[in-house]
Amino acid sequence: MMEKKSLTETRVFDGLSMKKFLLHDSPWFRILNFNLSAGQVFPVHSHDSEGQLSIQVLEGSGEFLGKDGKAIPAQAGDLLLCDINEPHGVRAHTDLRILVTIAPPF
Repeated sequence: MMEKKSLTETRVFDGLSMKKFLLHDSPWFRILNFNLSAGQVFPVHSHDSEGQLSIQVLEGSGEFLGKDGKAIPAQAGDLLLCDINEPHGVRAHTDLRILVTIAPPF
């Protein structure tokens, strides 16, 4: 059965910390919505797991941080892809909303 999720309901920002919403979790994939206020950073990290990660920018702009400190600028409408064990992080230039899909979930 088709299920509908409203991203409008998760449009919440907190100037003190990043907001995280679990939208879907199954044996095949996990979907999360992260909201960062302007200036917030989701530190570079990686996961000791096999799989892939997609990051879709829903709103705002920022930099997506990878290995060797390289930054990739991204804005609403952009989609970034990497292996889940590759270092990744985010720095928000403006209020930033991202939709993250992890497959398979860890």
